[in-house]
Amino acid sequence: MPDALPVFLDRMRRRFGQSPDIVYREIALGRFPAAIAYVEGLGDPRFLIEAFHRDMALFAELGDEPPEKLLRLLKARTITLGKVGETNAFSEVETQMLAGNTVVFVDGSATALFVGTENLKQRGVEEASSQSVVRGPREGFTESLRENTALIRRRIQNPRLRIEQRKLGTQTRTEVAVMYVEGKADPEVLNELRRRLDRIDLENVLESNYIEEMIQDRRYSPFPTVFNSERPDVIASALLEGRIAILVEGTPFVLVVPALFVQFFQSSEDYYQRGDFASLVRLLRYFCFIIALLTPSFYIAISTFHQEMIPTDLLVSLIGQREGVPFPAFIEALLMEVTFEILREAGIRLPKSIGQSVSIVGTLVIGEAAVEAGLVSAAMVIVVSITAIANFALPAFNVGISARMLRFVLMGIAASFGLYGIIIALIMLGLHLCSLQSMGIPYMTSFAPYRRKSQKDALLRLSRRGAARKKILG
Repeated sequence: MPDALPVFLDRMRRRFGQSPDIVYREIALGRFPAAIAYVEGLGDPRFLIEAFHRDMALFAELGDEPPEKLLRLLKARTITLGKVGETNAFSEVETQMLAGNTVVFVDGSATALFVGTENLKQRGVEEASSQSVVRGPREGFTESLRENTALIRRRIQNPRLRIEQRKLGTQTRTEVAVMYVEGKADPEVLNELRRRLDRIDLENVLESNYIEEMIQDRRYSPFPTVFNSERPDVIASALLEGRIAILVEGTPFVLVVPALFVQFFQSSEDYYQRGDFASLVRLLRYFCFIIALLTPSFYIAISTFHQEMIPTDLLVSLIGQREGVPFPAFIEALLMEVTFEILREAGIRLPKSIGQSVSIVGTLVIGEAAVEAGLVSAAMVIVVSITAIANFALPAFNVGISARMLRFVLMGIAASFGLYGIIIALIMLGLHLCSLQSMGIPYMTSFAPYRRKSQKDALLRLSRRGAARKKILG
């Protein structure tokens, strides 16, 4: 790095261009010409400048001392802020400025100081919007990495809680933190995660999904093998079970590995309610997953190929409803499912004040109009509605997406091969689930391979009886 102040400033201006948010302030510290540089909006050097003015008399006493003496004085006495360091590399100067720090350069020295003056505007801690609960903490993660680590440390006051930090993305230089409890996390899983993170070669890392796609075990599986949550209590519980959390600057969604199939049906509220009630609700979630996955395909298969399975009175009613409907059951279900998916996406994208109303009213109006027009039967509207409601009962949004994708595949199989095709497809789906892994851990752990100890928190949530919550991975 150059030791002349004009050369340093000229290089900075050429590197950053004429960006108006890059501020250069030339000052005199005694007899030493100096300059500070920072990014307006990311850094706030007011306290630093006040410290310089306070010690001006001290700088004047240095006389003919070399500039390195001034730098040592600045670090030891003048700069009382928490973070201060020095560098000889121009690339490090750029990195520190873009991180919100202020760089101090003194004429005649090839070393620059960087001072922690970050002043990022952050969203406050609010209730998690994607994983709401009736009973339990209301805190949710924010977009600040350091605030998120503090929320976890407040719940796990254990000195063995470790944080490993790195930067990913050649353009964005995004801060990524790996958190785990030493002694609980599996060293082999931890080393595998480190290897996968080291292999990431991306220009941009703007959200945790960028990392999720790069570290997941099976790229084209419909089932997620990386868990995510924006609730600090969920992440703290996962860490205490021996899992590893991945926090990314700029997003409130924290990743957890390894992720098991049963984990996507567990809610933090299960552990804030009585064990018997929590077990009942958890069984209901598994049942809702089956409904969301199979209801339309079973209706198509039975109404198309296996009418003898339907009671006579109900069969007569269904035939009467379908009288005048020009489409087969598969096309009928496909039209309703696609329509509902469109309304769902429209409700998400519309402003919150009208999005929910539009999705509900649109569903009712379109469903009733389609029945009156003879495009679909009333029974099909009921089937699609029950399927959609069951999908919303799943606590993990990404496993709900898996059910939505597989539902269309099973509908096509049911229309072609009936119940026989559905049974074969379910067998293949079970084999696929048993073949999945998450960081080397079998995805169906608790069931395949079967672990007796894990059954206390798999399908059911048994009473603690004063004992601590058992570790799933055993």
